[in-house]
Amino acid sequence: MKAATLEAKARDFLAQKRIAVAGVSLDTRGHAAAGAIYRKLKAAGHEVIPVNPNLSNFDGDRCYPDMQSIPGGVDTAIIVTRPETTEAIVRDCAQAGVRRVWMHQSSPKTSSVSPAAVDYCRQSGIDVIPGACPMMFGDGVDLGHRCMRWMLQMSGGLQD
Repeated sequence: MKAATLEAKARDFLAQKRIAVAGVSLDTRGHAAAGAIYRKLKAAGHEVIPVNPNLSNFDGDRCYPDMQSIPGGVDTAIIVTRPETTEAIVRDCAQAGVRRVWMHQSSPKTSSVSPAAVDYCRQSGIDVIPGACPMMFGDGVDLGHRCMRWMLQMSGGLQD
């Protein structure tokens, strides 16, 4: 995927109002990215819905066990889980009518991207962004994410 295509997909994704973040956790040792993304999107004015089958609420908001349980559905879903969990979540997204999915990746070692899940999205007509971090795009990008984005663009790491 070329950076311009990724830019356009990220712009479209972040233009949506209702965004689910799958993988939010109270345990920040291994799951801090989902909470950070959740809070950033909420501060930017999005209606953000936390998704985790093991939580009843996150940051004072009701947490849902899956996409199909969210009243009124969502426009997009950001997945911040282990790759082996991502495939089940994208299948849930398809069942719930979610048409845009972003599989978070901050490095090759901390990635939600599952090749099988990416294939499933494409075969199911779900627009998928397989990699990168939503916090690298949109308004108010912090210096750390700006630098990360630049380094990934220079190294070819923002490709499909």
